[in-house]
Amino acid sequence: MDAVLLARLQFALTVGFHFLFPPLTIGLAWLNTWLLWRYRATGEDVYRQLGRFWLKLFAITFAIGVATGITMEFQFGMNWASYSRFVGDIFGAPLAAEAILAFFLESVFAGVLFFGWNRLSRGALWFASLMVAVGSTLSAFWIIVANSWMQTPAGFILRHGRAELTDFWAAVFNPSTLPRYLHTVDAALIAGAFFMLGISAWFLLKDRHVDAARRSLTLALVVAFLASVAELGLGHYHAVQVAHTQPVKLAAFEGLFTTQRQAPLLLFGLPDAQTKTVRYAVRIPAGLSLLVDFDNDANIKGLDEVAPSDWPPLLATFIPFHLMVLLGMYFIAFSGIGMLLLWKKRAHGNRLFLTLAVWSIPLPLVAANVGWMAAEVGRQPWIVQNVLRTSDAVSLTVPAGQILASILIFSAIYAVLLYTWVRLLSQTVMLGMEPAAPVVVEEVVA
Repeated sequence: MDAVLLARLQFALTVGFHFLFPPLTIGLAWLNTWLLWRYRATGEDVYRQLGRFWLKLFAITFAIGVATGITMEFQFGMNWASYSRFVGDIFGAPLAAEAILAFFLESVFAGVLFFGWNRLSRGALWFASLMVAVGSTLSAFWIIVANSWMQTPAGFILRHGRAELTDFWAAVFNPSTLPRYLHTVDAALIAGAFFMLGISAWFLLKDRHVDAARRSLTLALVVAFLASVAELGLGHYHAVQVAHTQPVKLAAFEGLFTTQRQAPLLLFGLPDAQTKTVRYAVRIPAGLSLLVDFDNDANIKGLDEVAPSDWPPLLATFIPFHLMVLLGMYFIAFSGIGMLLLWKKRAHGNRLFLTLAVWSIPLPLVAANVGWMAAEVGRQPWIVQNVLRTSDAVSLTVPAGQILASILIFSAIYAVLLYTWVRLLSQTVMLGMEPAAPVVVEEVVA
C-alpha cells in the first residue's frame, strides 16, 4: 500500500464530503437574506413563513458542515505534517482569519437568527440574516486564499527548507485567488438556488403551501438563471488565468499533448497518455486559442512543455473538468427554459418542469465536487505548484495501514452523517412550513 496515495484519498474523501455543505449554506444564506428583506419591506407574513422554513434547512446543513470541516483540518497535522512544517508560516494566516473574521460572524448571527426568531423585529431578522450571508461568503474567501496559494504561490521566499511569508497581500491576492473565489461563490449561488427551486417545485407538485412555494420558486429560478449565465463568464475568466499560470493543468483539461498555434477546443474525447493522442476526439478548430487570448493564432502550451513525470493524471483531470462544463451548460439551459415558462406564466404549473427541478437538486453539488477534483488533481504531482511535491509533503511517521484504517472509519461515519442529513432535510420538508398566520412577538431589537 502506498501511503502517499492513501493520504490523498483520505483528504479527497474528507474534503469532497465537506464540500457538499458550504455551497448550500452560502447560497441559502443569500436567498434567505432576500426573503427576510422582503418581509422587512412589506410586512407580508408569507415571507416570514418562508424565511423560517429555509432557516431550518440552512441550520441542519450548517451543523453537518461544521462537524466535517473540523475533521478535514486535523489532517494537516496528521497525514501532511511535512507540508504543515513547510508552509505553516503562510497557510496558518488565512485559516486563522477564516475562524476569527468569518466563521465567528456567521455562527454567532446564525444562533441569533435561529434562537431569537420570535423576539426580533423584522429589521433585526433581516440584519442577522445578512451577517450570516456575509460571514459565510467571507469564510469561503479565506479558504480559497489558502488553496489558491497552493495553486499559484506568491509573496514568499524559501529559507531553511521552509516557505516564509514576505508579503501578506501578495500571498492573499495571488494570481488565482479572485478568479477561483468568484467562480466558487457563484457556484454556491447556483447550488442554493437549485436546492430552493427543487423543494419549492415539490411543494407545488404536492399542492402544499402553494402561495409560498410559488414565491420561493420564482426567486430561486431567477437566481439560478442569472448565476448560471454568470458562471459561463466567470469560468472563462478562471480558465484564462489557468492558461497563463498553470498551463500544464489547462493542457490536461483539453487533452493538448503538443504546444501549438490555433489550438483546438476539445468538446469530447478520451486522452491516452501512452499514445499521446485523444481517441474519439470532437474538436472546434482554433477554439482554445481564441478563448484563451481572443486570437485564433495564439500559441497554447501543451503537455510536451514538461516531462511526463510532471503530468497530472490525465483521465482523472480531464473527465471531471468536462463533466463540470457539461453540467454548467445544463444549468443554463434548464433555468433558461424555466425563465421562458415564468414569462409565459406557466412555470408554476408545468409538471414536467417541476419534476425535473426536483431531480436536479443534487446536480450543482456534483458539479462543485468534480470541479474541485479537476482543480486539485490537475495540480499534481505538486501540492504547492512548482515548489513542493505531494510525495514530499506526507507525514513520515504515519504508516499506510493506519491511513487505510482511518479511511474505512471515516467512510462509515460519513455514511451515517449523510443519511442523517438527508433524513433530517426530508423530515423538515415533509412537515412543511409553519402556518402563515401573524405571530405577535416581543420586539427586543428596534
